[in-house]
Amino acid sequence: MDLKNYLQQEEFIVKCECGISLMDAKLQMINAELGMRCKRKVIHSFSGRIKSYDSIAAKLRLKGLDETVESMEQNLNDLVGVRAVCTYTDDLYQIAEMLCAQKDLRLIKEKDYIKAPKKSGYRSMHLIFWAPVSFREGTQWIKVEVQLRTGAMDYWAGLDYQLQYKKENREAKNIGIELKQYANAIEQIDSKVLELRKRIEAI
Repeated sequence: MDLKNYLQQEEFIVKCECGISLMDAKLQMINAELGMRCKRKVIHSFSGRIKSYDSIAAKLRLKGLDETVESMEQNLNDLVGVRAVCTYTDDLYQIAEMLCAQKDLRLIKEKDYIKAPKKSGYRSMHLIFWAPVSFREGTQWIKVEVQLRTGAMDYWAGLDYQLQYKKENREAKNIGIELKQYANAIEQIDSKVLELRKRIEAI
């Protein structure tokens, strides 16, 4: 079966949607626990998505890989993605720690683009897990990527995403340079907002 038809199969879609629902439920429970502990809202928004055929094919081509089901399953970790957006950077690390402590999740890889941003200025915490999805015939394991960001990081990433398919354009390159400067400014704002919250809590 070719890649496009495989991605349109109901079984594949349902499996992915179950992975999203499972991770969303875990994040909701973590949010409730942290909210009770911190006396404030911790996660402000949740979202989940299944990567589109066009995005999958483009990523495989970029990596110089075959556009096949086998190549996708072996080489891509972000077919299923869940994102949680918070206000403060220290909350991101608490959530990551609590997710990694879940006994039914198996951590595959952690990418901390907050402490070590990409060259573009992109900042986010990426955690890739094997997550169990239960069907009548038994448990199947699915890769789920969890992205943890502050609101400022998420806003910046949205602008960068709009720009990424226009990188060869001269004006786009100029915008990319300017966007990197904004990434540095956002990092400073996140740091100052965290310091301010700690000062308020100390009153």
